[in-house]
Amino acid sequence: MTNKIKAVTFDLWDTIIDDDSDEPKRLASGLRSKPDERFHLVFDALNRHQSINAEELHAAYGVANAAFVKCWKGHSITWTVRERLEVLLNGLGRILPDTELDALADAQGRMEVDVPPDPIEGAKEAIADLATRYKLCIVSDTIVTPGTGLRQLLDDHGLKQYFSGFAYSDEVGHSKPDRSMFESAAAQMGVQFGEMVHIGDRDHNDVKGPQALGMKAVLFTAKRDNDKNATSADAICERHADLPGVIDRLNN
Repeated sequence: MTNKIKAVTFDLWDTIIDDDSDEPKRLASGLRSKPDERFHLVFDALNRHQSINAEELHAAYGVANAAFVKCWKGHSITWTVRERLEVLLNGLGRILPDTELDALADAQGRMEVDVPPDPIEGAKEAIADLATRYKLCIVSDTIVTPGTGLRQLLDDHGLKQYFSGFAYSDEVGHSKPDRSMFESAAAQMGVQFGEMVHIGDRDHNDVKGPQALGMKAVLFTAKRDNDKNATSADAICERHADLPGVIDRLNN
């Protein structure tokens, strides 16, 4: 006999929040894109101390970003923004005073709080519905915006109130599909793996990871459907309006 589902965990990006839906807002406000703004923040900071040309910094950024992805995908670790900047500076043979480095990391980490991306259509309604009968927790990798900023983003959208736990990779120390991410969620909600279902848009991270622990998993395809034809998910959901029914059916 299978356990009853008592808790639902959610991936954040492209599951609840529409990744890069902030870019049109930035463009309309005359702001640079997020990658361009991050680059120029570093470029300006370095040039205040010693000149550097844009080509050299672009090359260093490419190496640092590749190293981040290798660590993230290969070892389930997401460096903090400050750690990523330190790798970048080390590659350039440059240093910045700690106060400036902290300010630079904070400025990069706040960009999605200051100009927030939007929730996916129907997300709030589905989450509010599910919260009436299940415990809810966010389980999310932090690529640039740290867990503190993601809590603020959810709060600003009126979503934070529905969650009783948050497992962010910069706080847990590992990223999905590492077991510790889901262990953190289970501990915060006081449930067992067999009583949980996870929802996310990536088969490797959000389906295979939780299923290996005895959880159920739903592949969410509203914004990203790359994995829908080769997934082991217990269910596939294309829109938030259907999500409460999908979870309830899995529970029955």
